[in-house]
Amino acid sequence: MRIAIAGGHGKIALILQKLLSDAGHEAVGLIRNPEQAGDLLVAGGIPVVLDLEQVSAETLAADLAGVDAVVFAAGAGPDSGAARKLTVDRDAAVLLADAAVIAGIRRYVMISAMSADSFEPDSDDVFQVYLRAKSEADSAVRQRDLDWTIIRPGALTDDPGTGLVHLAESTGRGSIPRADVAALVYCSLVDGVGLHAQFEAIEGDDPVAEALTMARY
Repeated sequence: MRIAIAGGHGKIALILQKLLSDAGHEAVGLIRNPEQAGDLLVAGGIPVVLDLEQVSAETLAADLAGVDAVVFAAGAGPDSGAARKLTVDRDAAVLLADAAVIAGIRRYVMISAMSADSFEPDSDDVFQVYLRAKSEADSAVRQRDLDWTIIRPGALTDDPGTGLVHLAESTGRGSIPRADVAALVYCSLVDGVGLHAQFEAIEGDDPVAEALTMARY
């Protein structure tokens, strides 16, 4: 498979690129900063430099020619303001979905956020705007003619992955290693499971593949 990953320099994205590359797949990492290309190459990824805040859906669709699936792993980052939560975490995710539709790519995996739908609609607090951006992006992806999977992980850690998770519509508070989120994305793509499923994910007792096969939220 050839997989395009928006936010290709993120920690989860780099782990995912290594998983895909090690298994013989092609991982295309979409990055804005060309200085990050070397890190993608080390992980086994293929860097493509473009700015999701500046490109059109039609142009992005052309860049996605030959791609079998897309992953949205981008984010404005913890030091960004409310405006970029909307332009990156929401608008760029929707742009990727629109580009996928234009390019005839059906498979879309979204890395979202736990409790995204609980945002306070009238709040201008940056975190509340972030949750709103994630919720609205998820909704937009669900409305498109795509084979989507929406993963809403708990607090992310850099602990080694265990391969064991708990998935549910609402898991309650918890954490999960980034490596296990990457494993969820990898398994959903390669095994074709978790289609049209949206779920929260924290560490647990269920093997990743088994948990995804049962995911129907």
